[in-house]
Amino acid sequence: MKQTEIYQKYFKEGRLVTIPKKEKAKLQLFAYFQEALAEQGQTFTEKEINDFFHRYYDDTAILRRYLVDYGFLKRDSYGRTYTIGERNG
Repeated sequence: MKQTEIYQKYFKEGRLVTIPKKEKAKLQLFAYFQEALAEQGQTFTEKEINDFFHRYYDDTAILRRYLVDYGFLKRDSYGRTYTIGERNG
C-alpha cells in the first residue's frame, strides 16, 4: 500500500482515526510512521517521539510501544533514547 493510500484510509484531517486490527495494515501504518520519523533524524528523546506522535494521535504511548515492539524503533534500556530500527516495512 502506498503512503497516500495509507493516509487516505487511516487519517482524517491529519489525525489517525484508528489503529488497524489486521497485522498487514498495522505494519504498513508503522512503516509509514517510521519513514516520517526518519525524515527528521535517526535519534530522538522520548519527548521528541511523543511530540511527533501527538500530532497524529492522542495515545502517544501506544504508538511508541507498537513501533518498539515491532522493531520500527529501538529504545535504550533506560527509555530515554529512541533510534530508527532496521525494519523497513
